[in-house]
Amino acid sequence: MVQTSSPGIRETGTERRSPVPAPAAPATPEYASWISRDRSTDAASETMRREAAQLVERVMARYRDNTTHEADGQWTEPVANYLDADRWQRETDAVHRSVPLPLAMSCELPGPNTYKAIDVLGIPVLITRDRQGTVHAMINACRHRGAKLLEPGCGVSKRITCPYHSWSYDLAGELRGVYAEKTFGDVPREGRSLVRLPAGERAGIVFVSLDPAAEPDLDGWLGDLQPLLEGMRLAECHHYSTSALTSPNWKVTLDGYLETYHFASLHPKTVFETNLSNMMAHDTWGPHQRIAPALRPIAQAVDLPPDQRDPGECVGPIYWLFPGLAIAGGWRQKIAVSLVLPRTATESVTQQIILLRDPAVTDEERQAADRFGEWFHEVVRDEDYATTYGVQQGLKALDGTEFVFGRNEPGLQHLHRTIHQHLETAAPRAAR
Repeated sequence: MVQTSSPGIRETGTERRSPVPAPAAPATPEYASWISRDRSTDAASETMRREAAQLVERVMARYRDNTTHEADGQWTEPVANYLDADRWQRETDAVHRSVPLPLAMSCELPGPNTYKAIDVLGIPVLITRDRQGTVHAMINACRHRGAKLLEPGCGVSKRITCPYHSWSYDLAGELRGVYAEKTFGDVPREGRSLVRLPAGERAGIVFVSLDPAAEPDLDGWLGDLQPLLEGMRLAECHHYSTSALTSPNWKVTLDGYLETYHFASLHPKTVFETNLSNMMAHDTWGPHQRIAPALRPIAQAVDLPPDQRDPGECVGPIYWLFPGLAIAGGWRQKIAVSLVLPRTATESVTQQIILLRDPAVTDEERQAADRFGEWFHEVVRDEDYATTYGVQQGLKALDGTEFVFGRNEPGLQHLHRTIHQHLETAAPRAAR
């Protein structure tokens, strides 16, 4: 809450103004477990359920001991590392322009002839699924004069037609039509396809590399995390909605997501209603990680036999794919995905993508999905981002000092350690 005046000081004038009440906390949405109902027998699903049972035991041990996962020590990060525009450029070059970026959920492109357009670091990216179902990515710019072909968002189209001069492309990016070619002159089709970007699909997520010459190894990039992602069966979900929020510097923004230490103080009437504060398990897979907060029903489940515990009611795992995709609620019926992308040294944008296990068909189902998406949007905007914008306002005044990440904030430590590693790896390449 922002306090605009001290309650002990009278307003000037003859009347005293009534204090402006704080906005009411949005009603907590209803949650329903999915993992306990899943009967899939494929290897990834069985691996996920087996690992989920083990994760519940680990979080229950934290609950019994009233503790949380702890790193070996604290970590300090210079405030200058959030401020320096040159460092921001080096970070985005070493990270976002170098690694496979998770830019879409497969269900955002649910069938042939679908697309998602998204701007990434000033680059207009177009992701498509052609009529055979294959995913492609390309620069969202016509090869005639560079006009943007499609505005950001998802849609369906058999052809992509430039709004400027009506050149048209198929969903694989091949040039198919040139308006008034008789007077324009012949245009060799093989030389005027859209500029392609490497793209691939794994575990219900579409990855795109911003470097056209990259040859990403997605299986190696995801490593042992991949079967756990596959087990959540994200590709079978239904895309319900997408909303966008502007947010501060991308690291300031991500710092607010990767710990549960703040739940009780920042979210007393929202997140803390369903999650315990400062109590979680933490795991890493290369650059990626998972924080697994304890949910309040764990207090009742702790005395139940293991086969009677519902993992989806006891633990709320959030899977983080580096550098900025969070999958929250992957064991539930409704899933909230956050995609954080830097824009400038002081601003990022967050896409909030709502997925459903079953399509919302009735008015009641749509209203429930709306409430879930609105709650997620309002809590992040009014609590998390209102606070992190305050953090950003103080950065310049704190230049020359350091932030400290506690032992109970291993997610922050892992994120910044990984960014440092990418900068160190990129430095020799830049020197050559």
